[in-house]
Amino acid sequence: QVQLVESGGGLAQAGGSLSLSCAASGDTHCISTMGWYRQTPGKERDFVSSITWSGGTTAYADSVKGRFANSRDNAKNTVYLQMNSLKPEDTAVYYCAGRSTLSRQYEYWGQGTQVTVSS
Repeated sequence: QVQLVESGGGLAQAGGSLSLSCAASGDTHCISTMGWYRQTPGKERDFVSSITWSGGTTAYADSVKGRFANSRDNAKNTVYLQMNSLKPEDTAVYYCAGRSTLSRQYEYWGQGTQVTVSS
C-alpha cells in the first residue's frame, strides 16, 4: 500500500502563487508516476500534471502549461506543484495520485487540498 499526504494550498489572489506538496510513504518503490488532479463541485476530476519518479518526465494540461511546474525529490518521496499566475478558474480541490508501473490508472490518492483563487 501507498499513502499520499498533500500539504499546501490555501487562498491566493489572481496572479499570485501557491505551492503544493505530496509526500508518499509505504510501498513507494512500486510507484512509477505521480500525478496531480483537481476537482470542482459537480464536475469530474481533471488531470493537471504528472511526473515520473525515475526520469522526472513531466506532462501538463493545456490549461496550466507555462504556469504550473511539477517537480520531485526522490530522497524525500515527495512531489511538488508550483502554481504561478493563478487564475480564479484554478480554484478547486487538488489531489495527488500515484500510479504503479504496470497500471494504466492511478491507484493511490491523497485526501485533497483546497486551492482558492480570488479575483
